[in-house]
Amino acid sequence: MTQLFEGVGIAIHSLKAAKARAALTILGIAIGVMVVVLMAAFITGVNMGVEDMLNQLGPRTFFVTRTSQTVIFDDSDYYRAPPLTVHEADRIRELPSVSLVVVGEFNSREVEFGNQTLSSVEVRGLSAGWPRVMGGDIYPGRSYTGLESAASSRVVVINQKLSDELFGLQDPLGNRIKVGGVPFTVIGVYQPPPDIFGQGNRPFVTIPQGAFNKYVRTWRADLVFYVAPSAEVTVHQATEDVTAALRSFRGLGPRDDNNFGVVTQEKALEDFNQITGVIFLVMLVLSSVALMVGGVGVVAIMMISVTERTREIGVRKAIGARRREILWQFLVEAATLTLIGGAIGLALGGTASLLLKSLTPLPAEIPLWSVIAALGASIVTGVMFGMYPAAKAARLDPVEALRYE
Repeated sequence: MTQLFEGVGIAIHSLKAAKARAALTILGIAIGVMVVVLMAAFITGVNMGVEDMLNQLGPRTFFVTRTSQTVIFDDSDYYRAPPLTVHEADRIRELPSVSLVVVGEFNSREVEFGNQTLSSVEVRGLSAGWPRVMGGDIYPGRSYTGLESAASSRVVVINQKLSDELFGLQDPLGNRIKVGGVPFTVIGVYQPPPDIFGQGNRPFVTIPQGAFNKYVRTWRADLVFYVAPSAEVTVHQATEDVTAALRSFRGLGPRDDNNFGVVTQEKALEDFNQITGVIFLVMLVLSSVALMVGGVGVVAIMMISVTERTREIGVRKAIGARRREILWQFLVEAATLTLIGGAIGLALGGTASLLLKSLTPLPAEIPLWSVIAALGASIVTGVMFGMYPAAKAARLDPVEALRYE
């Protein structure tokens, strides 16, 4: 312990004696550690935010999609799968293990009110009961009923952002707006739950899914089903029943693969975590470049330190210091330099994470493992890059070292 504290003291003394050289070394390490900590906080926040968004749909809600891929990288595979149909949704509704099926389709159109026109407003075509799986609240007003949805009624629920932009302080209920040139009557204002991607801060409208097909022209049918299992069955049982029903409806044989996707929230979250994991790995590789730069600085500053203290090393060896003691002293000195850089990088990354959390909807949090990994990486960098200067110091001949001018 005495040698450890002695090495730390010498390292701090060298910092004061060569501030510019030490600052460059510390800067590289600090940048690398800051990137690691900030990215870990960002990825953790994104994963937590996505998990919260999925829970808002209802913890047991699952999805039926055109493909089992939750993130699509190859469009050709996606479009080879046949699109879902409303008749398939009706078939799923008949299952005893299913309590609700909401059919959804999405596009964008111009929305007009009076002399105001908003372009590229998201239009959501959803069947009745959609607030149960979308979360949030409708106030003032209401959602459309099953009869209105079946009749393709021209009624619309707008979100608060669109209400503010079109109506300001005016009551929007009962007013008629045009969606893609077709008049719709506003019957409710949707207050969406908060989410990390800020979708609630963008204007959008929700209309009956039948009215969507009738009035909002699309070049292809691309439906998604939001399915809520019955209270007395498990999610696994409901997904099995839905899969069997769709395979039967599509005439798939025992050896045929599914040409649709039944995706639970756990599967969607797992796939998303894999993507964010790859992103974090890429950023980790990039941050290692900064650590390498800091490591090169460690070699430079330690070689200068060895040269400047050659006579000191000779004296220590002359009075009985062994090679491993000299080696230990310089390794501790190098590790202390990089650890100081790691601590500074950790403080900067923590500050940036707090700003990210306070200024955005992202619940950024620094996981404990990232703190340990960042500080550990900074120490390992110091030991690895400090090994050569330390070994050179340990191999110095005491007689030659004492003669050094």
